Amino acid sequence: MTLDLTGRVAVVTGASRGIGYFIARELAAAGAHVIAVARTVGGLEELDDQIKAAGGQATLVPLDLADMVGIDRLGGAIHERWGKLDVLVANAGVLGVISPIGHVEAKTFEKVMTINVTSTWRLIRSVDPLLRLSDAGRAIILSSNAAHSARAFWAPYAASKAAVEAMMRSWAHETQSLPLRVNAADPGATRTAMRAQAVPGEDPETLPPPSEIAKRIVPLASPDLTETGLIFQAKHNRFVAYRQPE
Repeated sequence: MTLDLTGRVAVVTGASRGIGYFIARELAAAGAHVIAVARTVGGLEELDDQIKAAGGQATLVPLDLADMVGIDRLGGAIHERWGKLDVLVANAGVLGVISPIGHVEAKTFEKVMTINVTSTWRLIRSVDPLLRLSDAGRAIILSSNAAHSARAFWAPYAASKAAVEAMMRSWAHETQSLPLRVNAADPGATRTAMRAQAVPGEDPETLPPPSEIAKRIVPLASPDLTETGLIFQAKHNRFVAYRQPE
């Protein structure tokens, strides 16, 4: 079934490259007006060119997600212009370092938590009232299997993704009686710059490209979606949902 998001407004963070870039393109191709958020202006401008060339619409928001006041302003600006928000894709994140936990520098750990956890909470707080104004608000929080595998040397990143999954589930429980649906997406190993940083010896050609993964994630923005509070994982070329024990 073709996804139709005509007339809907979507925010995508980390939209200047990787999975976020292609999610933004897919949402725009489905008819959504995409509010693309990222630090890298050049990447946002390239995204804007691609979206417009395909007949879509986008608003570019150059923003460092460490700027918490800026995140607050984003919600206010969306309310003033559109009066609601239909889709949130909280995609932006940083890896930090792959290192024994006792060797991680404080500033590195704090940056991972600031960008991956605190800014996600701040973003949720900023747009939750707007998503509640939609007839079919959809929130997609990008996660990782690292939250569950807790692999050696991945402690900061794993802890941050476990935290955002916990926030997602609480938010889903709070809003389960509303039209708002809140879920997480674990894209799995993907051919991105972050993956290359984490596993430098891996052959990227063995991994699916972010454009392919984005196509699997975007259906979670469908107004017809009924599931909430689930984690969707990439398995065998499709996304499979599971619910963590209560």
